[in-house]
Amino acid sequence: MPDGGAYGGATTMPSLARKGRGAVTNPGVRYESSHAELYDDGWGTLDADFAELPPLRTTLTREASRSALSWNDSPDLGFDRSLNPYRGCEHGCVYCYARPAHAYVGMSPGLDFETKLMFKPNLPELLEKELSRPGYEAKPVALGANTDPYQPVERTLGITRRVLEVLETFGHPVTIVTKGALVLRDLDILQRLAARNLVHVCLSVTTLDMKLARVMEPRAANPLKRLAAVTDLAKAGVPVGVLAAPMIPGLNDMEMERILEASARAGATRAGYVLLRLPLEIKAMFEAWLQEHHPDRAARVLALVRETRGGRLYDARFGQRQTGTGPYAELLAQRFRLALRRFGLDGRQGMRGGLDCSQFRAPQAAPRQLALL
Repeated sequence: MPDGGAYGGATTMPSLARKGRGAVTNPGVRYESSHAELYDDGWGTLDADFAELPPLRTTLTREASRSALSWNDSPDLGFDRSLNPYRGCEHGCVYCYARPAHAYVGMSPGLDFETKLMFKPNLPELLEKELSRPGYEAKPVALGANTDPYQPVERTLGITRRVLEVLETFGHPVTIVTKGALVLRDLDILQRLAARNLVHVCLSVTTLDMKLARVMEPRAANPLKRLAAVTDLAKAGVPVGVLAAPMIPGLNDMEMERILEASARAGATRAGYVLLRLPLEIKAMFEAWLQEHHPDRAARVLALVRETRGGRLYDARFGQRQTGTGPYAELLAQRFRLALRRFGLDGRQGMRGGLDCSQFRAPQAAPRQLALL
């Protein structure tokens, strides 16, 4: 199947762009046996019908979770377990690799992903039970590996904070990746965890261009707020890094050195990057977004992406998904390595090595009956 035509591609759908939302399409669910497409009956009314669309509200649905920890054995990831308080993400980042997962619950990876959210109110209780099981071996758990644990709804729901409280009680190490400046709300817990070498926080900074950030990540904290969060975390003694991700060829990759320099000035001691990933439906969604917001450079960006993915828009093979292949990808990797050394972001300053797993202890359960005298 061609790269751009799957699941309701940009060539068959009018723009569904809404203010404050990232995706401009809402492709069908790939697991459904039939797909509906909009069709102009010849009267020329289709574009007019979609010219002024009303705002989309965010809706929340409780998810009846049966387990807290998600496990993986991917060689591309530096962790084997993760926690995700939310399914879907209101930040609306058009490039988000987690979007296709919304199809598992019968919803679109497009606008549905950022407007129809599911939350797991019992996640902290499930986590406590799983950590208390005999034989559980503690290793760092990634909080928010799929969707952001500090997206806007966390401000009122507070599930991420409750999860951190459980992890602190058990002495369990945790890593956090977020675009949300809301992470500073939990600075008290993070400071205590940091004092025990049990936490590392990473802020994702994709661009320093405010205009680009507004259309690429419409409901995430702006880049300056994220860098300010890095500063506050560092001053509080919380180990903090920055993830320049994704790097999009021809769109924001020229900012890599500036992002890393600004991150180092803000107090980050480590950094990483990921090349743009476009699995499944995201290929067509990203094309539609480029045509909507950057029509003058869309062809160039897509050509460069294909150059880093063996002539396609995505290569899912392990070992290549994160960094790509070919001269352009190799140059990006070389620039990153040089910038790490130049700005002191190789982790040699301000870090004490890996997180400490030896402090893990399951709290003593309350006795069920009085002890015999």
